[in-house]
Amino acid sequence: MSAAGGVHVDLDGAWPHLPLPRVDVREWGPKLRFSAPPKLIAAFRDKILPELSPFVVVGSGDFHHLSGVWLQRFHEPFVLVSFDNHPDWDVRPPRWGCGGWINRALELSAVHRVEVWGCGNFECWWPGRIWRNRLATGSGRLRVHAWAEGRPARDQQNRIAILRANWREKFQVFADGIAGANLYITIDLDCLAPEFACTNWENGTFTLDDLVWALARLRAKANVIGGDLCGAYSPPTYARRKQRFASEMDHPKIALPPADQIAAINLAAFAALWPRLTE
Repeated sequence: MSAAGGVHVDLDGAWPHLPLPRVDVREWGPKLRFSAPPKLIAAFRDKILPELSPFVVVGSGDFHHLSGVWLQRFHEPFVLVSFDNHPDWDVRPPRWGCGGWINRALELSAVHRVEVWGCGNFECWWPGRIWRNRLATGSGRLRVHAWAEGRPARDQQNRIAILRANWREKFQVFADGIAGANLYITIDLDCLAPEFACTNWENGTFTLDDLVWALARLRAKANVIGGDLCGAYSPPTYARRKQRFASEMDHPKIALPPADQIAAINLAAFAALWPRLTE
């Protein structure tokens, strides 16, 4: 597997053996995990941006808000596509946190629009959705496509709803609609079903074949300028008490397999997805 075009930004030791150049910034991990003050984000940005290549791997999805940093390297207009079990559209504080980082992306002039695919989280439905970025969703600049399997009929008819029976058809329409556009793709492994990824968050329902198919559709239609992958499990450590408290309140309680099994499952996901993301 070629390492060209990619770098592993190691914040938490979640990936033991990746065939990529590695930037060891584990001293930053506890300070940045789940949320971080803007000044700390700015200091990390200044340190890390010169180390990056177009495609980035980090560890836990607790660092997904750093995608808002990775995006700052690109200045030509592009569409952001996120595969995630969570919409990450929450407008409440903290400003830089993994549950609201999409709003930081929307502040960038180069981000033409954002499409989030594969959400199965309660935040997509009433009453959780009251904390969404209403301006962005109302204008169509932010579009979330959420699983509605098992939801009431009114939810299944909602414009954000996708079902196993129709999601590929809807995704193909989306891919056709962005033909020729610049594209940045971010993948949080928690969008995958539990047998395909072990994460710090609750899992979604995508299979690896689903994501491989979707990445191929995007690659066939658009110009992928960069991307990132996160969502591998790592034991959480924190630098600040308030940060720890908020994170532990927000995280679900998840039963995990042994460490060697976690590593094997997540490495299999990486091996399936990374070549399709970076090819």
